Amino acid sequence: MQANPSHAAITAAANEEIVQWSAIELSRRIHARDVSCVEVMEAFLAQIDRHNPTVNAVVARIDAESAIDQARERDVLLSQGLSGGWMHGFPQAPKDLAATAGMVTAMGSLAMARNVPTHDSIVVERIRRQGTVLIGKTNTPEFGLGSHTYNRVYGTTRNAWNPERSAGGSSGGTAAALALNMLPVADGSDMMGSLRNPAAWNNIYGLRPSLGRVPYGPTGDVFFQQLGTEGPMARNPHDLAWLLATQAGYDPRAPLSLSDDPACFMQPLHRDFRQARIGWLGDFGGYLAIDAEVLAVNEHALDTFDTLGCHVETVRPFFAMDALWECWCTLRALSVSGNLGLLYANAATRDLLKPEAIWEIEHGRSRTAIDINRAIATRASWYQALLRQFAHYDFLVLPCTQVAPFPAEEHWPKTVAGRAMDTYHRWMEVVIGATLAGVPAASLPSGLTADGLPLGLQVIAPPRSEFALLQLAAAWHEAFAPARAASPLLS
Repeated sequence: MQANPSHAAITAAANEEIVQWSAIELSRRIHARDVSCVEVMEAFLAQIDRHNPTVNAVVARIDAESAIDQARERDVLLSQGLSGGWMHGFPQAPKDLAATAGMVTAMGSLAMARNVPTHDSIVVERIRRQGTVLIGKTNTPEFGLGSHTYNRVYGTTRNAWNPERSAGGSSGGTAAALALNMLPVADGSDMMGSLRNPAAWNNIYGLRPSLGRVPYGPTGDVFFQQLGTEGPMARNPHDLAWLLATQAGYDPRAPLSLSDDPACFMQPLHRDFRQARIGWLGDFGGYLAIDAEVLAVNEHALDTFDTLGCHVETVRPFFAMDALWECWCTLRALSVSGNLGLLYANAATRDLLKPEAIWEIEHGRSRTAIDINRAIATRASWYQALLRQFAHYDFLVLPCTQVAPFPAEEHWPKTVAGRAMDTYHRWMEVVIGATLAGVPAASLPSGLTADGLPLGLQVIAPPRSEFALLQLAAAWHEAFAPARAASPLLS
């Protein structure tokens, strides 16, 4: 006679089902009272206990009992007919760059290891108001510098498909946690591809919004800082859209934020893309050093646009990309040197900064007013050049990364496609175009290398065209089977 399954086995099976639901389905089940917030919390905590020791994505965790108590409070509210919103009862772990009141926000730095903010960032405020429970943070490289998530506070975050490899960065903790179902949906941020690169390397979706779409702050600079932005990451485009709807919307503390109604992103994403015009940028006519296999996998993925009825054509180089790189290095170093200047000025904290941070600070301090003015002018010219391309194309596409996930022990690749990388971030030059133009860009899963490592296609849309970009991502998700593949660690 076959024995009845144990209570533990039944519980494990139920937990596995819960964490596999999309965020939208999870919300529906919670609000229909099909599953309690406590059951949801227990399921996700069990999933974190199962996979986090392998990939080290969720850090600074709160006590499990406290998390379950908070989930129980959410259940009481639902029993009274009260809900914070669609994320009510969701466990969340904001990226460790985002300020969280009463929780350590170390930013991956020993210099900030005891930093406990008294306020939330705007995006954290917004998910808290939705009724979420903050269970910890997701790991990031020191001050978000570099597209590989390692630091001396929490250690290295590893790839959700192959723990021997990098998860990317700086939202590497977010991406790995999502890919292994440790969170239903999660936030990230992006200056140099940090919502795009880790999404690509973990086979999920990331969206860098338009300038001002997601208000950034509170911060000491509300006018000049225009390179970094926060944004959503998810396992599917529909969840991505709903989280963007929560993050977006005007806030007076961020005077450049957009006032469009963010509820528009919760509309159905279906659209017919027949005759849509896709411009393939590739490696910018050989300018970018891109690994041959990475380029080949992404070129093969372009066939999916044909399946959708799109018209794809190669775009000839249309801008002096070496000038754009110099512009980028100047403006990025200026921003970093300003943000970290006080830590650099103090000998005690300067010794705690990683070499790449010190390089950025010193590079920024060496820039003259003429250098900065030249960079600003180049950035404006690049934006105008992109607008001219969007007069012909609905979307521009190129690889999301220049290399496949590299060994987790390496800090950054020193060579790509036989070319030496002259800075710690040159190997991610492929992402600077969308950042400098302030236009939306998404990472769509584009397939696997021969070694089974995920890659992503970067899709750039015209200014403030997030909804069209989300629609394209939704069509891609349905048409391209590898986009729906799960990490082998989940099997």
